[in-house]
Amino acid sequence: MGLKLHTRKSSFFKMLPLNFQVLSFSQKSNFHKKLILGAGLMIGAAILWPNQQEFSPQRIPIDLDIDTLVAQLTPSTPFEASSSKPDYVKNIASGDTLSGLFSEAGVDQNTMHHVLEADLDVLALDTMKPGNKISFWLDDKGELQKLELYFSAARQVVFSRFDNGDYKVDEIDIDGIWQNRTVAGDIQGSFYLSAKKAGLNAAEIQRVESLLKEKLNFARDLRAGDTFSVLMNDQFIDGNATGTSEILGLTIHRGQSDINAYQNSDGNYYDDQGRSLSRAFQRTPLQAKYRISSSFDRNRHHPVTGRVTHHNGTDFATPIGTKIVAPGDGIVSLVTKHRFAGTYVVIEHGNKYRTRYLHLSKALVHKGQRVSRGQVIALSGNTGRVTGPHLHYEFHVNGRPVNPMKANIPMASKLSNKEMNEFQQLVRVRQMMMGMS
Repeated sequence: MGLKLHTRKSSFFKMLPLNFQVLSFSQKSNFHKKLILGAGLMIGAAILWPNQQEFSPQRIPIDLDIDTLVAQLTPSTPFEASSSKPDYVKNIASGDTLSGLFSEAGVDQNTMHHVLEADLDVLALDTMKPGNKISFWLDDKGELQKLELYFSAARQVVFSRFDNGDYKVDEIDIDGIWQNRTVAGDIQGSFYLSAKKAGLNAAEIQRVESLLKEKLNFARDLRAGDTFSVLMNDQFIDGNATGTSEILGLTIHRGQSDINAYQNSDGNYYDDQGRSLSRAFQRTPLQAKYRISSSFDRNRHHPVTGRVTHHNGTDFATPIGTKIVAPGDGIVSLVTKHRFAGTYVVIEHGNKYRTRYLHLSKALVHKGQRVSRGQVIALSGNTGRVTGPHLHYEFHVNGRPVNPMKANIPMASKLSNKEMNEFQQLVRVRQMMMGMS
């Protein structure tokens, strides 16, 4: 500002007429006083005169209510739990119900419905089993601030309350450290008892039998003296086993032949000739082509709530009663009804893949049932919170939803020549780890 003032003064005096320079001293003295006063007024007016820049709204000083402004501009954020210690903790037992657990924690049913609404993107509450843990954090008014579902050291799901009473959901999946383990033995009696004696648990034995079900009848085809070897990969967190494991390779030697299976980098199992142990997937779970009414989108503007949320599946505009088929072989792990998801079905396809089907009018399968690719499993509908009849279809890989229309899912029954070269190298390494030449 000092530089501008100096420039304006100099310019002003240069503009004075030359006859002012020949006035007498006294005249000059009086005149100078008036001149300086007038010049000062002119300079002040020039300084205060608004220019285009000063009309900018950013330069107009006003009093701001900062708290109100921030509240208007900042999206609702979840409350932080006031204490690290939950107010109510319960280890899930057989016979427990969700409404009962909320009631025991002192949380009303309306709040439970808000939590269920948030759970629509994950559907974790429906998967809790005896032995899992649920924890509630309440504020001074008894309102639910945070809810944690503890499935294992590797997986938790947390619901956090927004200041408007809604909830957001976060999945916490910890990969941990994976270590290899080889279990080997020979058949003495049944395969189940022999494998259990060697070190496999019931769930691992079931997975071995499921992998080889198309190639071997475990009750009839094995004889005393036949041998087996299984390469396991176990998950550890903080040095403790989580109970999560996967089969990397297995072989059963009987008579003069071997039956084997190896997990490829794509998560699927093939024999040592690159032939898939299960039929490949079809891209959609429908018998005909239907319009996609809403695509997979991790940042979708929800048509009912208006909020930006994950849309973890693909919606097909199917009329009520449209036949839904299993896109691949698998086992039904859940058939239930949800306040917002409606009637829905979940199918497990081996260790890596899972599919879900929401808003059904009717389920045609039951929990524990084995299904084959192309088998009709349900009829589409408009149950739950929907804007119209449709099928919401989800495809999960390693527990995470992917776009089923674009994901690299197994669509062939045999590895290509390029894939086979890489697979053979993997098989050789795993055979060495299993003690095979």
